[in-house]
Amino acid sequence: MNYYEPLAYVVPQEEEGFVLRTILQKRLHVSRKLLSRIKLTEQGITVNGVRKYIDVKVMAGDLVEIRMEQEQSDDIMPQDLPLDIIFEDDHLLIVNKPAGMIVHPTHGHYVGTIANAVVFHWQRMEGRFRFRPIHRLDQETSGVLAIAKNPYVHQQVSEQMQAGAVDKEYAALVYGVIEQDAGTVNEPIDRDPLQPHIRIVTPDGYPSVTHYRVLRRFPGATLAGLRLETGRTHQIRVHMQHLGHPLVGDKMYKGEAAEAGELAGLTMERQALHAARLAFTHPGLNRAVEFTAGLPEDMQQCLNLLEQKERIYNDGQGV
Repeated sequence: MNYYEPLAYVVPQEEEGFVLRTILQKRLHVSRKLLSRIKLTEQGITVNGVRKYIDVKVMAGDLVEIRMEQEQSDDIMPQDLPLDIIFEDDHLLIVNKPAGMIVHPTHGHYVGTIANAVVFHWQRMEGRFRFRPIHRLDQETSGVLAIAKNPYVHQQVSEQMQAGAVDKEYAALVYGVIEQDAGTVNEPIDRDPLQPHIRIVTPDGYPSVTHYRVLRRFPGATLAGLRLETGRTHQIRVHMQHLGHPLVGDKMYKGEAAEAGELAGLTMERQALHAARLAFTHPGLNRAVEFTAGLPEDMQQCLNLLEQKERIYNDGQGV
């Protein structure tokens, strides 16, 4: 049986006499579900190299190690597809997802996904990992995507997300000029009862909070930075539409501002939304890490067009 590199912890003097279960759950932060899995594997939990039951007491200086069996995604077909890798180590793979690409195979989309490309990449590198995206991005949203290489890392970063300890920032180009330099949209979101695939702001919805700040204003449009406190489906798109500033190119969540912008020639083939930055505590390194991805070509081209229009506008005003 093959294992990933073990996670290790040396018991300090002040923790002598602690029960091994406490060390695993309180110091290594192993969830009960994952602990149950590890206990079933040979050499899954050891103290000084010897397999132990989790109800034994440990001594100062003991080396506690947990080992997880190597896995791979046998149900995902590997495909040699372009993969923009931002960062990779033994614990994590961070990629810059292009717009138009689905993260995980679904019914009717078994190939051409990020998962297919990642599995091929790992096989070529002779690595045995199961595809575990820590979060998802909509098909038409580009940017930073984090993928865990083992269940422990997936659990750790997922819990950081649930606790609001992961800093995610998006860049969005929206119709209309946002007057406030920064603000917060705190409006509940739920499915539209008449169109279940669409989300709407409704008093009976789930709590949803989006923070925004203006990065740059143009005549008729704004480049905004957005941070999420919650992770509802289509949250940014729904909240910006509610604010009166729908995303450029968003065909599902539109409004009068979008129609006016399209008539003026401001449009894209997809919603102008990009996951620009992701920051969290790396479970394997136990330190803060940050990953960024620059604006994709289609959004940059749109900004270039707006800059040209801005110069023409300013010239016409005699600026």
